[in-house]
Amino acid sequence: MKVLFATYPMAFHTPGGGEIQLLAYRKHLPAHGVDVTLFDPWNPRFLDHDVVHFFSCVGGSVHFCNFVKQLGLPLVVSSSLWVTEETRHLYPIGEIHHQFSLADRVVANSEIECETLARIFELPREKFVSVLNGVEPDFYEPVAASLFRDEFRIQERFVLNVGNIEPRKNQLALIEAMKSFPELKLVLIGHQRDPAYAQACFAQGGDQLVYAGTLAHDSPLLRSAYAACEAFVLPSTLETPGLAALEAHAAGARLAVTQVGSTEEYFAQHVAYLDPANVASIAAAIGAALTQPHTGRPDTARDLTWQAVLTPLKDLYDSLSTQ
Repeated sequence: MKVLFATYPMAFHTPGGGEIQLLAYRKHLPAHGVDVTLFDPWNPRFLDHDVVHFFSCVGGSVHFCNFVKQLGLPLVVSSSLWVTEETRHLYPIGEIHHQFSLADRVVANSEIECETLARIFELPREKFVSVLNGVEPDFYEPVAASLFRDEFRIQERFVLNVGNIEPRKNQLALIEAMKSFPELKLVLIGHQRDPAYAQACFAQGGDQLVYAGTLAHDSPLLRSAYAACEAFVLPSTLETPGLAALEAHAAGARLAVTQVGSTEEYFAQHVAYLDPANVASIAAAIGAALTQPHTGRPDTARDLTWQAVLTPLKDLYDSLSTQ
């Protein structure tokens, strides 16, 4: 089984969860008998593959997908999209509908996401397949909190947010909520995807805010940051469900996460939920997370390692390649 992976050209300029997911699929699918190739525009080799898998619905993606179907190849699209009736006006709905219509299957990260996309885009529910997001096994392994603290000279207690700094991740509201916890620092880790927004965050955060820059996804420093924090907070305006939150949970951190998106399907009652549009709700969820037991071990009822969650994707590829 040979699968060609592609995404939009700018995706890895400021990589986020979707790009980490793509690379994790590439790393772990060979154990399921899937040979993955990353698309090279100088040597595309479309016809050497059984299936093409395109990641994202960013504007313009439909043209690549249309070409794949003109070649007669099976097409899978990873949506990485949470859209509702209230927010559909923010998206090029017609173009995304065209892209989804071209796809043989659309992969989402939860059942609720599949159901929502099918309803919003008025497409058959069976077109959408849920493949859970996962984490690398390393995140379940303990790392000393002192590693991160010593590297960045942070000895104070702190709340952590990991993610691209941009309006959708809602760090400004988190900064405002943290004013209710003057005894704690707020540490941000991530690319400045929106530089103007990032500068506004740094100005608003003042001395309470520590920006630790970017860390490689496989860096022990990232795992150490999860171990060192008092709580991990993800106040995004939507998440499906947020790889950083899954990783923080695997590492045993206490969590406060957005209620918008598919987070409850993953975390159930094990985290505090917040309304990202309400600063008081964010502050209340932080307070609730800080009172949770800090056992240092995640709930292990579900195996969310990449190796465990990718079986449905392998089955999907097999079903398309035999049609």
